[in-house]
Amino acid sequence: MVEELLGAAAGVAAAGAVYVAAAARVIKQYERGVVLRLGRLAGEVRPPGFTMIVPLVDRLHKVNMQIVTLPVPGQEGITRDNVTVRVDAVVYFKVVDAASALITVEDYKYAVSQMAQTSLRSIIGKSDLDDLLSNREKLNQGLELMIDSPAIGWGVQVDRVEIKDVSLPESMKRSMARQAEADRERRARIINADAELQASRKLADAARQMAETPSALQLRLLQTVMAVAAEKNSTLVLPIPVELLRFLERGDDHTERQTSAAPRPAESPAESPAERPVQEPPKAVEPPPEREVERTIDDIIEDAQGK
Repeated sequence: MVEELLGAAAGVAAAGAVYVAAAARVIKQYERGVVLRLGRLAGEVRPPGFTMIVPLVDRLHKVNMQIVTLPVPGQEGITRDNVTVRVDAVVYFKVVDAASALITVEDYKYAVSQMAQTSLRSIIGKSDLDDLLSNREKLNQGLELMIDSPAIGWGVQVDRVEIKDVSLPESMKRSMARQAEADRERRARIINADAELQASRKLADAARQMAETPSALQLRLLQTVMAVAAEKNSTLVLPIPVELLRFLERGDDHTERQTSAAPRPAESPAESPAERPVQEPPKAVEPPPEREVERTIDDIIEDAQGK
């Protein structure tokens, strides 16, 4: 009798162990469990941890609640300004209602992917090329609203949509490069013209200043000679101002006048006319040799180099 009871207890324990093994389920932290009992939703969504189901009656479906990164294949379209482009995007979404994501839509990932592709093509047709290239934040917000509106009924929430790349035809790339190059050249010409205008104003001010003091022009000429002669690798041709030659001529004339106006020595009274030495007739005064212009140029160059 005791042996039969022990055998029955062992059988019940074995059956219980088999039942627990068949009914026990473990749901991970990032998952939620949806139980379908005989094909119908049974109770609430099971939280993470250990849970039990009825074997052969219940079926547990685990739904991932993590954020899913879904790349959207490149979509070709024509923008509003008739430019053919190819745009790639990526969608970040997550499941917020596990029961709706499992029951309402057959495959929520595939549904979100198709919705993202159609929304992306619609955005391309409504936007200009400049918006696709420079105003992406606004387009990203528009895509997010277009995808999130139907996805709410599927138990899916779209967190963010980003346009990854905009591919342009080669002809359009060359046209944009030429446009950018022309714009840079235009700005460079404007800057050069502005610099020429400022330089001309400064030169005009300098010319007025030198007109008031003509000697400043001579000093500037000597400074230029010094700057050029310092290199010693070129031949210098220096024009001599006419004023300088006239100044040299005035100096020679003044020296001759001083020589002719010098007083002669007085005659001694003791000397008689007979005792006076016979003076030779004055020789013809030879004119002073003319100053060579080339020598004057060399003197000026040597003085400038010495300074």
